[in-house]
Amino acid sequence: MRIAFDPYMYRHLSLPDMVHKVAELGYEHIELSPREDFLPFYKYPRVDKERIREFKQALRDTGVKLSSLLPLYHWAGPDDAHREAAVRNWKRAIEIAVEMECDLFNTEFSGHADKALVCEQQFMRSMEELLPIFERENIKLDIQAHPYDFCERNNESVDIIRGLDKPWLNYLYAAPHTYFYDDGKGDIASMLKYAGSKLTHVIIADTYNHRASSNLRYIVNPPGVTATVHQHLDIGQGEINWEVFFSTLREIKFDGIATVSVFAWEERADESSKFMLERVKKELC
Repeated sequence: MRIAFDPYMYRHLSLPDMVHKVAELGYEHIELSPREDFLPFYKYPRVDKERIREFKQALRDTGVKLSSLLPLYHWAGPDDAHREAAVRNWKRAIEIAVEMECDLFNTEFSGHADKALVCEQQFMRSMEELLPIFERENIKLDIQAHPYDFCERNNESVDIIRGLDKPWLNYLYAAPHTYFYDDGKGDIASMLKYAGSKLTHVIIADTYNHRASSNLRYIVNPPGVTATVHQHLDIGQGEINWEVFFSTLREIKFDGIATVSVFAWEERADESSKFMLERVKKELC
């Protein structure tokens, strides 16, 4: 099993400085989430060969490894122009992964929950174009359901991935999305076990069950706005049942990637990141 770190809280650092910071924090693997100078959110990649060389040199200098790249594109968007742009972005991102010698992406279903069927159809159109390229380049893909994606549910997400029936295409369970995965019940053990052999990746951060009291725990203005409220907190600062989460991973002999992904505390990023690493090591190593 690999413990990876999502360095989003250090996105203000240059790529080489970010890598050195990750090494300083004690992590051995980076899961690179979107940042403006590499794979920005929803836009065409912003990286050239020089920037790739600098990034790879920093990885060599520190001994830190790139476990995965995390791009986010509108590949399931209901708008055809956005979907086509997303496929174009993905094709360039795959080229970059090959240059970075990184054999794994993780991403989200994307799309809109209020247009679920249309977005699922768009997603399948994108997969028809992209699956052969992933296969040709020997790159694996882990997909998570994110709040407000066209699919937010754990079991349905696993079934969609199983339906595509590729051994290198698997499921990512994000702990901070737990309460969206089964409509607020938070039955972690059954969801992890349902994923079974398709579970190759987990994201670790705490959160609150904002669905617990009829979606009224937050006051959202204007009234009726569509909002999927959640946050990525340190373990112990939310309501996730971590005893069940970790014991279930041990029970099913999870051997994939566990990514620390806390975003809430940029003013204490070092303290948070070190605490999370020690806790995950204690539970899973």
